[in-house]
This record gives sequence, structure tokens and C-alpha cells, in this order.
Amino acid sequence: MRMVFECLECGVHYLPPEDLRYGDGSPASPVWCSPCQGAMARCGVAEPKPAAAIALMTARQALKAAAAQAARAEAPAVDVRPSRPARTRRATAGPTRTRERSRLR
Repeated sequence: MRMVFECLECGVHYLPPEDLRYGDGSPASPVWCSPCQGAMARCGVAEPKPAAAIALMTARQALKAAAAQAARAEAPAVDVRPSRPARTRRATAGPTRTRERSRLR
């Protein structure tokens, strides 16, 4: 599962590479999209560390939750049949027992 981030500067939703590195080796930002990241680098504005830490922490938690949900979906179904016999005879009596009794009369 890939995470979709929202740029704090322009509000666009973007999909950074999974390892947060672009093909040329430059780091991707979990806070800004690539155009805003380039503009901020040209202006000399550093990426806000708290916002980046929160974005990465949220992405990691979402990935863990998705993995746990996938593991739960693959788990075998639990047997929910009763573990003890019925308390009364009536619960075990079905239509066949009723027919048998009516024939004997």
C-alpha cells in the first residue's frame, strides 16, 4: 500500500516514491510536492522537521494497520459451533422424530 501525501504549501495530493528518493538520488519530501520542494530549496527554506516527522509517523502507522488488516483477512475462520450438547431433548428432536411418534399411535 502506498501513501498519498498532501502538500502543506499548495494543498495538492501527491504520491512520492516508496523509499522517499527520486530517481536522481535527491530526497523526496513527505511535506511538500516536488514543485514546492524545488521552490522552497531555491528560496532557502528548510523543510519543517516536526511536520515531516508527523507525516512519516502517520504513514508508518497506516502501513502497519494495512498489514494487520491483510493478516486478519488471511486468517482462517473461527469455528463457532457450540462446545456442549443441547440441554433438552426437544432441541435434539427434529421433524423426523415427530413423524416417527405419530406413526406409532
